Amino acid sequence: MILWLLFLVLASWFRLKYPHVAMGAVASSAPILQFDDITPWSSFDDTVSQDFKSESLNCFSVIKAVWDVLDDRGSNHTGLLELSKTFRACKTVQSADSLGNWLATAFTYTAMVDYPTPANFMMNLPAYPVKEMCKIIDSFPTGADVIDKAFAAASLYYNYTGDQKCFQVEGDDDPHGLNGWGWQYCTEMVMPMTGSNESMFPPASFSYENTSEDCLRYYGVRPRMHWITTEYGGHKIDKVLKRFGSNIIFSNGMRDPWSRGG
Repeated sequence: MILWLLFLVLASWFRLKYPHVAMGAVASSAPILQFDDITPWSSFDDTVSQDFKSESLNCFSVIKAVWDVLDDRGSNHTGLLELSKTFRACKTVQSADSLGNWLATAFTYTAMVDYPTPANFMMNLPAYPVKEMCKIIDSFPTGADVIDKAFAAASLYYNYTGDQKCFQVEGDDDPHGLNGWGWQYCTEMVMPMTGSNESMFPPASFSYENTSEDCLRYYGVRPRMHWITTEYGGHKIDKVLKRFGSNIIFSNGMRDPWSRGG
């Protein structure tokens, strides 16, 4: 994910920064406007949610409902034991938050790679995986447990090939290189993100102050919050592109969660 996102924003930034060197650039899924207050902070989660909602309102509603149920059942040790069995966790999970993150990762990344053909860019997935996830949820009988539905859908992302006996819900497993992204985020690329009430994810807020403290605690650095827009611009991008930033092809589709940022 890091290289994918970074290379594609760099393509557009290189053209903007050095128009006398680069004749053009192709930037797909390049959120060059996902900084400062240029793009609504809830846009990423809102787009993921709209992807699922466009396939099935029931699918959207099930995912939106699962977080409160998960928190309620995971509020005690007995509940966590049962949830660990339901999620086929390799080890008993210690927090319902871990299960929530596991589900959210599956839904988010599936929306990011919702290609019309089978692909293994992040995980082995079928064509139109968001549609396939919603088919799984919609196939359950009326009254079925929302957690069972959400787990079955997320399993498409984690185990489409069917070869996983259990899932590493907690621990240091980092198949997508997100640990590196944390450092990148905390040193250069602060992208404010929140969750709105319209999203299928729980509401979430963003604070520059809290982000700074988190980065200092985890990495020993404080982020340069506005370095990207200072170095590469972003505000009034329409005028920038008109004056000297031509020949940049932004090829992301509107179902791409990053599309509203670039």
